[in-house]
Amino acid sequence: MNHSNQPPLLTALAAAVGDDPCVSVGDDAMSPGELRAAAAAVADRIAGADRVAVHATATIETVIAVVGCLTAGVTAVPVPPDSGPAERRHVLADSAAQLWLGDAPEDVELPVVPIDRAARSATSYPEPGAESAALLVYTSGTTGAPKGVVLSRAAIASCLDALYDAWGWTAEDTLVHGLPLFHVHGLVLGVLGALRVGSPLKHTVRPKPAAYAEAGGSLYFGVPTVWSRVCAEPAAARALGSARLLVSGSAPLPMPVFEKLSALTGAAPVERYGMSETLITLSTRHDGERRPGWVGTALPGVHTRLRDERGGPVPHDGESLGQLQVTGPTLFDGYLGLPAKTAESFTEDGWFRTGDIAVVDAGGFHRIVGRESVDLIKSGGYRIGAGEVEQALLAHPGVREAAVVGVPDDDLGQRIVAYVVGEVADGTAVAEFVAGTLSVHKRPREVRVLESLPRNAMGKVQKNLL
Repeated sequence: MNHSNQPPLLTALAAAVGDDPCVSVGDDAMSPGELRAAAAAVADRIAGADRVAVHATATIETVIAVVGCLTAGVTAVPVPPDSGPAERRHVLADSAAQLWLGDAPEDVELPVVPIDRAARSATSYPEPGAESAALLVYTSGTTGAPKGVVLSRAAIASCLDALYDAWGWTAEDTLVHGLPLFHVHGLVLGVLGALRVGSPLKHTVRPKPAAYAEAGGSLYFGVPTVWSRVCAEPAAARALGSARLLVSGSAPLPMPVFEKLSALTGAAPVERYGMSETLITLSTRHDGERRPGWVGTALPGVHTRLRDERGGPVPHDGESLGQLQVTGPTLFDGYLGLPAKTAESFTEDGWFRTGDIAVVDAGGFHRIVGRESVDLIKSGGYRIGAGEVEQALLAHPGVREAAVVGVPDDDLGQRIVAYVVGEVADGTAVAEFVAGTLSVHKRPREVRVLESLPRNAMGKVQKNLL
């Protein structure tokens, strides 16, 4: 199949034989041979293009489309199926996508290539160079239009191989998840990861607790909202007790959910950290400590450091806050068409500025405090991480969800305001509860009760909307 000296990105898919499904999405399943031939049929129709948009629905067609792009050496641009016309127009114009793969909304003016899951081709394609762009993923930043993150085949391969090591992930596993197929979590880890290592993938279309319980997997991926819902259905949670590993990512896992999931399944979840720009860089290990609220150590090949506001080193003492910077083979190639923005996101000596605030202990364990722009609160001369206050709020029996922000204050510089969801009658009592577990200066000055917190598709709270 492979006429170049380049090892295939989807190693297991390229070599696999047999009729057992390598991937299923809902009731649709394909063997390795069927997926290769269906992807080649897509590749035949798009070969020669630079970038093509993929209507990234939770379907087998999306898997065929993305594998078809990787087969042909064409950069895939996953477009969220729930994106509005303005966001879609921006992504298509900014990416200069030449074709649209899959069913198209009415406002799409590109030539449309439908995905026929029954189509087959025997065309053989050489493996593209490792440095070529595999995916162009758009980030939902808190300010401005989404930016296109260019991810090379080499970066994806490096990330996945490091995760196989950290998670003990092998072809013997069966991976289960129901995450969207337009982000790094669901698409890169959840589809390409399975096809590279050869573990069968069962995608449940939606990440419902009952579907997770019925799937019988050994490895499960979820975001905190998914694990919270699993915990709310104890029978489903107990059914996951036979799994080897439950992995949580894309947002911080609240400590009460970590503890409840551990109690119901008999094993603590693995937490990991990454970004579209860096892929996954930190994780707790399958054979190591799993500490609630902490995301573990740097993956093989990845290096991290903490810097203060003047660029000086921050001690790894488990308490001092610093700007997290990373370097390694998993980093992106830049923001498409934004050289100045790309340069600004790296230090002079080549480390990527994540924009996150973290602490690191003497053993190299990392805790992410939050985004520097919204989660580092400077109040009364203190530097306070919003995440620490949120965890303290979630320990209150009446609080189900919490988000903490700093708002301008003439006296304090910023005052801490907490937004909570739950059965809370007296905000003052909740603030005093926090003051009883953290330093008094970290207590919220205001507690506002909401019906729900605004979240994006990956479960991250959108604090700019609060």
